[in-house]
Amino acid sequence: MKIKAKRVIPGMGLSLGVTIAMLSIIVLIPLASLVVFTGRLSFREFVDVITSRRVLASFEVSFVTALIASLINAVMGVILAWVLVRYDFPGRRIIDGMIELPFALPTAVAGISLTALTSDKGWIGKIFDKFGIKIAYTRIGITFALVFVGIPFVVRAVQPILEKMDGTYEEAAGVMGASRTTIFWKIIFPEIRPAVFTGFGLALGRCIGEYGSVVFIAGNQPFKTEITPLIIMAKLQEYDYGSASAIALVMLVFSFALLFAVNLIQVHNSKILKGGR
Repeated sequence: MKIKAKRVIPGMGLSLGVTIAMLSIIVLIPLASLVVFTGRLSFREFVDVITSRRVLASFEVSFVTALIASLINAVMGVILAWVLVRYDFPGRRIIDGMIELPFALPTAVAGISLTALTSDKGWIGKIFDKFGIKIAYTRIGITFALVFVGIPFVVRAVQPILEKMDGTYEEAAGVMGASRTTIFWKIIFPEIRPAVFTGFGLALGRCIGEYGSVVFIAGNQPFKTEITPLIIMAKLQEYDYGSASAIALVMLVFSFALLFAVNLIQVHNSKILKGGR
């Protein structure tokens, strides 16, 4: 006689119902409302909204700065994760905890703090101002803020992989005369590559839609440093819900396409690693 195993969580019907209900409240209903409001515009009006000169300029600012910041995060995130995992030094636990500070810190507080630091009279901005480089109220400042909010995604994605890696292969390669550079690119990087792509994709998605920590440091100069989320907020304040939804829908489609591409890359890399083994 087959004994039915007891499950801690209730049956599939109840669990699935709760899951769908929460998914609908948190994700599906807000996304559906976005499509509904956008549907009030004709196709011609939709195209006119998203292709206006000011909106296209904001797309360029948001996407370019988010891409640059995410690339920086991909490199620096791997370095930070490597240091936290492979080295033991005083204060390591404190630094490890500070990695998640952008998650805990209110975005408005982060934006004000970063602006104060990078302005002409700030600690960081004062140094660069001597060389004629301005950070606050420029695209450099926007990128600086986006690096701050996006770095935890890469670190937390790569860190568990490094912790679980078996050092035997690295030692064997070292014994056979492989250089440190060769060991990293041939042995370590293929293992962490899917995690790096995941962290990069998550950071990019966060950076594109970031508002609170960027709006203060950007300066919000039309056609120069104005970000797309600010235009969406301006449209909402003008009660132009259709235009705001249309612009937001473009951002949403891009984010979904980005996550889909990241998942495809992950699946491809997993197949390569399994085939190699």
